[in-house]
Amino acid sequence: MMSWSITNPDEPSNIDVTVPSPARIYDYYLGGKENFAADRQVAEEALSVVPHGRRVALANRKFLVRAVKYMARNGVDQFIDLGTGIPTSPNVHEVARSAMPGARVVYVDNDPIVTVHSRALLAGAGSGVAAIRGDIRYPLNIIRNSALRQIIDFGRPVGILFVAVLHFIADSDNPYLAVTAFRDQVPPGSFLAVSHISRDGTAPDAISTIERVYARASAPAVFRGRDEISKFFAGFGLVKPGLVEVDQWRGNNRKPEDLPALRFLGGVGRKP
Repeated sequence: MMSWSITNPDEPSNIDVTVPSPARIYDYYLGGKENFAADRQVAEEALSVVPHGRRVALANRKFLVRAVKYMARNGVDQFIDLGTGIPTSPNVHEVARSAMPGARVVYVDNDPIVTVHSRALLAGAGSGVAAIRGDIRYPLNIIRNSALRQIIDFGRPVGILFVAVLHFIADSDNPYLAVTAFRDQVPPGSFLAVSHISRDGTAPDAISTIERVYARASAPAVFRGRDEISKFFAGFGLVKPGLVEVDQWRGNNRKPEDLPALRFLGGVGRKP
């Protein structure tokens, strides 16, 4: 099995900033400043066919916040945020600790620039929070990571977060395996949150343009149908309201005619 480790995980100088990064593109959508010209170019090309894309990205971020609050209010006090992206407040540990003081969180991303920013953010977060480099295509490397295991107790329920990350994993890299590995590791009472772009209902020109521009990035954009996204929850029981548009998951009651050209589905499941 390939290792995701690099010689100096805190040093981003070996990163080619001319290659767009999904994490930095997403940061641009959210109005962040931790992005480069190549990231902004891809983002603007995507926004040309999905002009409401910033609103969709923000809705996805709010879904993450609501999902973490839901898990914390249901007794979960430890979380693994996979594909965390550039830190954006409120971060998972801030949200979780607002409901469960002392909640423990591990942030995981394969982009070393993300890890640098996450570790800088966490300098004042106190104990029980860490950021590690990891590639979700190789989930056992993450699960076995000693820094993660110092924080996460797999004998107690865990909140597993795959928010806006699985659609950057090609079918050939088996994204379902990543989710299954964590599902099999955590005990009953654990939760899974997934959000994912969907081809169902998304405008064809939006799909083709986004696929084309992300082909230049360090990871592709992979649209999946609702049924394919639902399969990520195998072994989990979906909690109400099920798999829905991210801003409808315990959020607003937007009318069907207000649905955006880019469909973004999210849901939370509980392991029985």
